[in-house]
Amino acid sequence: MPFIPHTEEDVRRMLEVIGVARIDDLFDEIPADLRAQPLQHVPEGMSEMEVTALLQARAREDGLPVCFIGAGAYDHHIPAAVWQIATRGEFYSAYTPYQAEASQGTLQLLYEYQSMMTALMAMDVSNASLYDGASGLAEAVLMAVRVNRKSKSRRILVPRSLNPAYRQTVHAIVRNQQIELVEVPFDAATGRTDMAALEAHAGTDCAALVIPQPNFFGVLEDVDALTAFAHANNMLAIAVVNPVAMAVLRPPGEWAGQGADIACGEGQPLGAPLSSGGPYFGFMCCKQEMVRQMPGRIIGKTVDLEGKAGYTLTLQAREQHIRRSKATSNICTNQGLLVTAATIHMALLGGEGLARVAASCHANTVDLLGRLTTIDGVERLFDGPVFHEGVLRLAAPAPDILRSLAAHNVLGGYDLAHDYPELGSAILVCATELRTSSDLDEYATKLARIMAARSQAKCPVEPKFN
Repeated sequence: MPFIPHTEEDVRRMLEVIGVARIDDLFDEIPADLRAQPLQHVPEGMSEMEVTALLQARAREDGLPVCFIGAGAYDHHIPAAVWQIATRGEFYSAYTPYQAEASQGTLQLLYEYQSMMTALMAMDVSNASLYDGASGLAEAVLMAVRVNRKSKSRRILVPRSLNPAYRQTVHAIVRNQQIELVEVPFDAATGRTDMAALEAHAGTDCAALVIPQPNFFGVLEDVDALTAFAHANNMLAIAVVNPVAMAVLRPPGEWAGQGADIACGEGQPLGAPLSSGGPYFGFMCCKQEMVRQMPGRIIGKTVDLEGKAGYTLTLQAREQHIRRSKATSNICTNQGLLVTAATIHMALLGGEGLARVAASCHANTVDLLGRLTTIDGVERLFDGPVFHEGVLRLAAPAPDILRSLAAHNVLGGYDLAHDYPELGSAILVCATELRTSSDLDEYATKLARIMAARSQAKCPVEPKFN
């Protein structure tokens, strides 16, 4: 029912009935010094016109730079219809569908989302989303420890080429549950997980192996070999994938014949803007036999006595329900609005459209890497195949180069020095389908001038551009 506030007359009559003059009299037992005081130092509110002007001024301060940064958050085209529909009142304000008969629209949307994700990942089951990709991987690790009855350990093999933010998040979530993350190095020539180093763990007791595709460097892993290794050594295979890449690469459910056991990742590329860092949502899929250990909720479809389609919450492993401490997860809600946008986004693009986006991303990245590596002082670091990111080594400090590029409206990439100091002065660059040929020209031209100016001056110089 719609909320109907009490009128002044309603309030007056209720106070008369209970025999008090003012609402404040109901709280006279609370000492005056404990009561909330009026807000101090809060300026008067601005008018709509003033707020609009202020926000426009703040937006202009950010400029309109061309973005070549990826590293887990990607600048994709989002059709206007996606958020035009997602922000309609029935979607924008929809909450958890506890009461199925009153939430059929929400449940149907989630069912369609799950159907799309299982098709994209070639997996049996999808949940109705998680908080984000990093915490989704943490949930996958916890799930693997519960599911893998062949393993007595609580050890997980994690490639060093996995997104550093994911590694840090997983460690923060699982470390106090006595789960050990064992790092596996990457090959210095290809950027792939070092199979020789991985073989050192053959025959040891580990619950799972995490397999990124592509990895943080944008490099495509040999997922068949990694999945086969995991299963040959009684480990579960946890895939961490880019959903756009899955439109052109073999999905996790088909790796090494048997497929990965769990697939998860970040859903931001499916219709969520960069938005200064979020919010985003995580996705998770798994094999049918593991469904009761999957965190979050699963929507099912059935028919009623009249033969009409109906949707309901089929599984919801949540602690605030009956299971409490025995629940498989402490997730209390999901990123429903972002999932709504992703569902609309995938429906608009379809499989063919998503594949075209992925192909365009790859082509632009190959083109970008080719242009930049013709510049003196810039070289490609890994020779492995990539999706839409690649690593470049610079003959100058990366922070200085990126700062110079940013000063001229080019966000040139992600500095890898903090997370991978062994790579030296290296940056991760990305080119999605939004980058045009002129964008690539602009980046290459400005980087060439910056590198040339530094080489000639032998010191930091800010080149001038017309």
